[in-house]
Amino acid sequence: MSEVLNHEQIRKKITRMAYEIYERNIHSSGVILAGITGMGTTLSQLLSAELKAISTLPLEEVEIKLDKSQVNTSTVELSHPVDLTGKTLILVDDVLNTGRTVVFAMKPFLKSDIGKMELAVLVNRAHGLFPIRPDYTGYELSTTLNEHIKVDFSGDNFSVHLH
Repeated sequence: MSEVLNHEQIRKKITRMAYEIYERNIHSSGVILAGITGMGTTLSQLLSAELKAISTLPLEEVEIKLDKSQVNTSTVELSHPVDLTGKTLILVDDVLNTGRTVVFAMKPFLKSDIGKMELAVLVNRAHGLFPIRPDYTGYELSTTLNEHIKVDFSGDNFSVHLH
């Protein structure tokens, strides 16, 4: 197992992503960060804290609850109702692999009157089975399908490992 990103590098990537989100949405009527269950929710919270520190964007957070191991049959729900009308919705996940999880995570928003939908990921593996491309990427990493990325946001020592 080899370290791809250490704590300091991850913090810098999150800061940069937050600035990019702010720059692209400075005139938005509101931004909703929708973290996908697990590390996506944690990354969403970290981005939200950074955005609050650097901007006055109207900002909300919601969790997209689904079973990542069974996305085809999993129920997809939001942690609480949010008003999406005219706002920017940013789906957030730790790793973009095939795009399957992101496609299913969009389900609760398909009938909403969203201003625009974007995607933020810490690591993009670019093994796209679906036409999904992130708008905000912390790190682009070419891997084989047999390799796995492990993101750890626990404690004060964040890391990304390839194994």
